[in-house]
Amino acid sequence: MAREHIQVLRKMLQSDRGVILPGAPNALAARVVADLGFSAVYLTGAGLTNTLLGLPDLGFLDLSQVTEHTMAIRGVVDLPLVVDADTGFGNALNVSHTVRALERAGASAVQLEDQCAPKRCGHFDGKELIVADEMVSKIKAAVDSRREDVVVIARTDACAVEGFEAAIERAGRYIDAGADMTFVEAPNSLEELKEIPKRLRAPQLLNIVLGGKTPIVDRKSCEDMGYSFVLYANAALQGMLLGMRTALRTLREKGVLDERDSCIASFAERQRLVGKEEFDEMARSYAHLSIT
Repeated sequence: MAREHIQVLRKMLQSDRGVILPGAPNALAARVVADLGFSAVYLTGAGLTNTLLGLPDLGFLDLSQVTEHTMAIRGVVDLPLVVDADTGFGNALNVSHTVRALERAGASAVQLEDQCAPKRCGHFDGKELIVADEMVSKIKAAVDSRREDVVVIARTDACAVEGFEAAIERAGRYIDAGADMTFVEAPNSLEELKEIPKRLRAPQLLNIVLGGKTPIVDRKSCEDMGYSFVLYANAALQGMLLGMRTALRTLREKGVLDERDSCIASFAERQRLVGKEEFDEMARSYAHLSIT
């Protein structure tokens, strides 16, 4: 598999600021992200847990499920793909295996976090952290294990557990361990948002959670503050939920639904997004061949 997507991502980290990074819980959502012209896509662990299992983001995913969905997304989009790998599914040895598996599956970046297992959504209460030394070892294992220079993103959830200063200290140590980018989760104020890129020398990712603990700021403000990526991990998922509820409520109330209703996409649009015409062309190209 060609690895240009990794180098494209690395160039973005070197030169770009304020890049919107939409989350996709599955390959169809990733196609929509690409179709709308975004520069990169994020496989969201919370969104995958919600859509695949119908469960909250409380550490229910395993590596095989994340790997399968990484492969599915890589099979249909060429964009740089950032993969949420939660805690790496274990200790440093497990992290080594996780990074190699996701790299082979087509990840451009692997994101790891410093919570204890089972992890929790970064905007839930009750999070617990592993000691910083253990996370440093996991970051080093990730860096040492990669074969294709996949980007390593280190997330710390220390703001909610140990405070902002501890989060900055942890992120700095993760950079020293070799992380290419850090992600300080759930800062609570605009002042903290401004401080993070100033005090950490690696590229930074800001996670905007709709309904979460972090202040909502626009893309230009994030660019001015110095953030490389602005993550909207589950905006698409929350939009999907509203769309499904609207369409199905209309069906329940009217007893009928067709394409003239404004609450649904057309049949033709659905086929376009999944690339049906490409397969039709392929079928036509082989139709004249006979098997002997």
